Amino acid sequence: MHNQDPLHGITLKTIVTELVAHFGWKELAKHIDINCFKSDPSINSSLKFLRKTPWARQKVERLYLEIFT
Repeated sequence: MHNQDPLHGITLKTIVTELVAHFGWKELAKHIDINCFKSDPSINSSLKFLRKTPWARQKVERLYLEIFT
């Protein structure tokens, strides 16, 4: 069966890494207002937060889809 999820097979790390490469941390924080993008941001700290925070992860995934699909 074909998976209809456009994010199927794309890791959260890939999503965050590509968004940071596209926007930079400062601009990304303007799009999604969460502290892990504003205060001493890193890929690892962001992944840790996003894995525990479904609403923030949804915003990141939605932005990724808007930009890259």
